[in-house]
Amino acid sequence: MEIQQKIKQLRQQLQKAGYGYYVDNQPIMEDGVYDKLYRQLQELEQKYPELITVDSPTQRVGEKPASQFVSVPHNIPLYSLENAFNLEELKKWASKLQRLLSQEVEYVCELKIDGSAIALTYENGILVRGVTRGDGITGEDITSNVRTIRSLPLRLNMSSPPPRIEVRGEAFLPLDVFQGINQEREKAGTSLFANPRNAAAGTLRQLDPKITAQRHLGFFAYILHITQEGEDYPIPQSQWKSLTLLQEIGFPVNPHRQLCHSLQEVETYFQEWEAKRQNLPYLTDGVVIKINSLPLQRELGFTQKYPRWAIALKYPAEEVPTVVKDILVNVGRTGAVTPMAIMEPVHLAGTTVQRATLHNKDRVRELDIRVGDTVVIRKAGEIIPEVLRVIPSLRSSHTQLFQMPENCPECNAPLIHPPGEAVTRCVNSSCRAILRGSITHWASRNALDIRGLGEKNVILLIQNGLIKSIADLYNLTVAEIASLERMGTKSAENLVRAIATSKTQPWERVLYGLGIRHIGSVNGKILAANFPTVEQLATASVESLAAIAGIGSEIARSVVDWFQIPANLTLIERLQTAGLCFTGEENLNVVQNTTHTGKTFVITGTLPNLKRNEAKNLIEQGGGKVTSSISAKTDYIVVGENPGSKLDKAQKLGITQISEAELIALQHCSSVPAK
Repeated sequence: MEIQQKIKQLRQQLQKAGYGYYVDNQPIMEDGVYDKLYRQLQELEQKYPELITVDSPTQRVGEKPASQFVSVPHNIPLYSLENAFNLEELKKWASKLQRLLSQEVEYVCELKIDGSAIALTYENGILVRGVTRGDGITGEDITSNVRTIRSLPLRLNMSSPPPRIEVRGEAFLPLDVFQGINQEREKAGTSLFANPRNAAAGTLRQLDPKITAQRHLGFFAYILHITQEGEDYPIPQSQWKSLTLLQEIGFPVNPHRQLCHSLQEVETYFQEWEAKRQNLPYLTDGVVIKINSLPLQRELGFTQKYPRWAIALKYPAEEVPTVVKDILVNVGRTGAVTPMAIMEPVHLAGTTVQRATLHNKDRVRELDIRVGDTVVIRKAGEIIPEVLRVIPSLRSSHTQLFQMPENCPECNAPLIHPPGEAVTRCVNSSCRAILRGSITHWASRNALDIRGLGEKNVILLIQNGLIKSIADLYNLTVAEIASLERMGTKSAENLVRAIATSKTQPWERVLYGLGIRHIGSVNGKILAANFPTVEQLATASVESLAAIAGIGSEIARSVVDWFQIPANLTLIERLQTAGLCFTGEENLNVVQNTTHTGKTFVITGTLPNLKRNEAKNLIEQGGGKVTSSISAKTDYIVVGENPGSKLDKAQKLGITQISEAELIALQHCSSVPAK
């Protein structure tokens, strides 16, 4: 009994010290004292393992690495928020609420942290589950990783906790930690994280909790659900009181929250933090505004996607100036030659940026960009750097216009500019860049999903003459790979095993992996369903292909042309010999929606809910096609947040402009209105 009491006392002391250090940022004991108490607890638990409990501070990183994450349903749906991008949109939202409620309301403002949402479940005060947002209905069980977040309580600071509590919050990487992680990744030769949000999400999904623990995630709680009420803790009746209670029971809550008694106070808060947020140790991209009264929240309820009682008011994308040091061109797997601006490194939205795509020669001409120019850049959707404009007044008199090369920088073959396209292409099938891109695409997640065959290893294999075709992958031996720089026997064995496993991928993935122009993963599924063997597809006519919903004449012509090239037929023969799957089951009813047949779409900006590839798939499922540039042939431009110059060009050409919601609505129309 005395040992049990001692262990309990040590746990309470360490929990209190951890809260002071990680949450309050006010240490209550020296590190040496903490370490001594921790060691005492550790030794007692080793001696009496039957007394170890899951809420012990020694158990934060106790689990073995997971083999995979399991999808689990949320106890309560984890909805995303509707976005407002200016104060006028905020006022419209508030006016709609006033009409529904017919009474004055209070608001709670919280900074919108740029991280990854997670849902936590506590039973009888003990953390038992942590789940990612997922699709809001189901998420991935990441409990072992959540337990490594030092600022999260494993046991709630409640003498008589309710049977069950659900807490929602945001896990994030502080900026100094993010920069440190990317520095280490750069030294190790691995790809850098694009931004702290991606890094936080990737950290939460590490299979080994020890790696998650090393990255020092932060956390802010913002919603409390007492799903089973306890006697000593009645359910709070306001968001403000919920945040206060969350803090009292051991959670970090953002200290910059504010209770606002009017919309004017909300606007003031938003405007004040637009500048002040630059000095925060973490990224925030807006303000979350919630109705304070929880009974009113319940009365307002939810739409199909969002809570009516909350909205995220986003700040404009950050724009910064920098200087163009050089303009290079990059050759992709389809032979597309893309100009790229190399710039003086500049800090933008939490990351250091020094490259930005210039898309094509038309965009270069439109910007009139030159080496030595001072340009303004931003992150499209806060992820992809793009050049917004040149500042001509700062241009030197010695700058020269950039000219696209006439020959491929990789293989020196003449470049062509296909009629009706904005892109410049290399059409030499032996080009090293096309080979590199083709094999990388073949190994990508949505194609053959060959783990360990990223671009760096592809380059290594090509440079050492081990592969000159996709089919050569299936002749590689462990000895050949292990002889390469940075590739030991274990890595070689894993890669050969992954390549062998790829032979089990279905026909639709193999078809997508071949990299036929205009054939995305959705079109690959459509074609594989309608042509259950490669022989049937290879002999199909343009007319029979174009008649399939979701394909159309341009895609049909691309498929037919691809099968006319002898080298491609040889590739298929070699892959069939290697054991790849080129047959599937016939299913002529895969795509029935033809609302977009014959229509051309361009997408610009960041859509509120759909990712770019999801919107593209939606259009293709309806029989339409998506192109990257505006022309007189474009029927619709789908406009999201922070649209680029495409919108200006579309407006000049009179192209019909639609939102994401209107795009989704078109899916359910019997016909698509004319342009």
